[in-house]
Amino acid sequence: MSTPLLERRIVAVKPLIVPTTDRPVPLAVKVTAPVDGDNLPLIVFSHGNAWSMDGYEPLVDRWAAAGFVVVNPTHLDSRRHGIGFDDPRFVDIWRIRISDVHAVIDHLDDILSTAGHDLGTRADTSKLAAVGHSWGGQTVGTLLGARVIDVDGVVGKDFSHPSVRAGALIATAGTGDSLTDFAREHLPFMRPDFSRMSTPALVIAGGKDDSALSTRGPEWLTDAYHLSPGPKRLLYIDDGEHTLGGIAGEAVHETTDEDPRRVELVADAVSAYLLDVFGLSTGEWEKIAVGAAEGAYSIDGK
Repeated sequence: MSTPLLERRIVAVKPLIVPTTDRPVPLAVKVTAPVDGDNLPLIVFSHGNAWSMDGYEPLVDRWAAAGFVVVNPTHLDSRRHGIGFDDPRFVDIWRIRISDVHAVIDHLDDILSTAGHDLGTRADTSKLAAVGHSWGGQTVGTLLGARVIDVDGVVGKDFSHPSVRAGALIATAGTGDSLTDFAREHLPFMRPDFSRMSTPALVIAGGKDDSALSTRGPEWLTDAYHLSPGPKRLLYIDDGEHTLGGIAGEAVHETTDEDPRRVELVADAVSAYLLDVFGLSTGEWEKIAVGAAEGAYSIDGK
């Protein structure tokens, strides 16, 4: 895993269909990976609302170039499926999202074998991480041990997955005590309980990500760090907005703070953190920490 980041060739294979039950459309995934190397760690990535496996290439390609095999599912809320807030099926999509990621993890061997390029033998499924952005962060949080509180205040079931060794939550919603009227009406499931999220994780938040879903401002998106037990890191990017420079793609409509350097920071921080957790550290996390001294971002840890 020592090839310089921008020189490493990668390959993407799509679509691959993952077996599921009771899903109105097939679950499709994309696999992105380096063309060489062995014992490659894996990332399962959960996209934000309305996106798909075809988004987030600035992150995914950079992770693959850093030596990861990345598997991107297209969730049911993808705009290509046309299921919006007013669709009666939307109320259950948060559960279907979690089922999607469980299905991907449970079928990883078949996915990797079908993807070709010898990934079935070159990937190390014992080094598996889950990463998500925005709503995908809540999806991933449940894999790490977070729960979802229902409208009656009852803490929901445990959706954690034993194969996931670490995670990263990017611009992820905080607790539900400060939701706006719109969020309470359309996103009543956006009420995470982080008190059991003990799996190691990196939380990334932007200092200018002033969500329209909460009355608390950017600090709301740091709850996953402050309210969870176990080893955690927080990367707080002072000028970052919700797409943190354009992680979903260059010049996309949602990007209000386009900055390729910020995107590279997010991508490199996630890969460096995960390599460190997996015992594959190449000193990249130390470089991220040193960069915090320049003042554009800060790092906390516990």
